[in-house]
Amino acid sequence: MTGKWRGGNPVPVSDLTSALLDPVLRRRAGLSIDLVQSWPEIVGDRLAVRTRPEKIAWPRRLQEDDPFQPATLIIACDGAAALHVQHETMEIIDRANAFLGFNAIGRVRIVQKQVETATRRKPPPPKPLSADQKEKIGRITSKIEDDGLRESLERLGASVLGR
Repeated sequence: MTGKWRGGNPVPVSDLTSALLDPVLRRRAGLSIDLVQSWPEIVGDRLAVRTRPEKIAWPRRLQEDDPFQPATLIIACDGAAALHVQHETMEIIDRANAFLGFNAIGRVRIVQKQVETATRRKPPPPKPLSADQKEKIGRITSKIEDDGLRESLERLGASVLGR
């Protein structure tokens, strides 16, 4: 799906949302949308479904010439994943720093809470449609000439009606 940005050139909607969300995440949590999206590559698929980066807490600098001190990466995870995160802390720090491009992270703090991710939640399968519902979808989409679009809309209609 694409939207339009200045100049009329098509831009993916994901780029538009990233451009909107990234400054908010940086200000509120010290995170970038890229870090959140790349979380599975940083911690691995096994931990990515049970953890999420919450915040990067930077130490306060009292003066501008204070030496640089690395930040703390706060990771939310469920209780069962906390032990795995703790055992892999140094690897997570190394991978996060490699992703960020410098030694930004010096410590990891674990916050135990329920973590729901998109890969974890699966909706129930749609109910089978009645003959009337199938006919209704067919009537609505019958005038669409593009076969691929028509089939996609029929599947969408079946999914919506089946829920």
